[in-house]
Amino acid sequence: MFALLGILVVIISVVTGYLASHGNIVALWQPFEILIICGAAFGAFMIANSFTLQVRVFKMLPQIFLGSKHKKAFYAQLLGALYSLFQKSRLEGFLAIENDIEYPFESDVFRSFPDVLNDHHLIHFLTDNYRIYTLTGLPSHELEALIDSEIEQISEELEQPAHALNRVAEGLPGFGIVAAVLGIVITMGSIGGSMEEIGTHVAAALVGTFLGIFFAYGFVGPASAHLEALGQHELKAYLCVKAAMISTVSGHPPAVAVETGRKLLPPDMRPSFIELSEDIKQYR
Repeated sequence: MFALLGILVVIISVVTGYLASHGNIVALWQPFEILIICGAAFGAFMIANSFTLQVRVFKMLPQIFLGSKHKKAFYAQLLGALYSLFQKSRLEGFLAIENDIEYPFESDVFRSFPDVLNDHHLIHFLTDNYRIYTLTGLPSHELEALIDSEIEQISEELEQPAHALNRVAEGLPGFGIVAAVLGIVITMGSIGGSMEEIGTHVAAALVGTFLGIFFAYGFVGPASAHLEALGQHELKAYLCVKAAMISTVSGHPPAVAVETGRKLLPPDMRPSFIELSEDIKQYR
């Protein structure tokens, strides 16, 4: 909602200021300039990034308007899933959770938390690292070092969509200049014509420069920053899993382990201590 409001504020501010200065709004409508700038920028985006990364960018774009897929209900389910897994392991032993770890998408433990189960990457992160602990019995500090290495890689992957879009923002002013130069070439071909015709071509060329800068700093650049924030937000779930896992490996009870993980969640999405206590009662 705020992203959509921001877009409207950008457009209204620029257009209103232009009209207040007695500008002609029709002069800003240059569809072929838009085709040159946006088409070239999209083509460069395709050249610079793998198909997989392109898909990830387009999948994340709706979250700019809808918000992160990780909301408070998701984090409540994540803490519940961690507690259930740790509690079952503590009461029944590692053999009791072997199938839950090997086949999480068929596990009754995880199927009770559908929002968490839909995040395949997070599920694999949790089960893979817990499997390592159950098989090797690594001490907490060694397991933490191992998980930190994986989280560093995950962090880089979560930043990639933002970086890909930011490169488009950096290129848009340049493509605006390309459109302007092509407009000047057309203008040169009109030398000898009427002043009105030449003026129209020069105006169209200048609009190309304007649109390149406008798209870059008004929309694509802020969208890139938003994707970066979404990536940082998503990383919190991995940090929560890591903290809870290290706590339980260190010998703390499941309730303490999930409380340790809760503290690393985003403050505006974090269940309160009381809410967490009430939630985990049903899993005991």
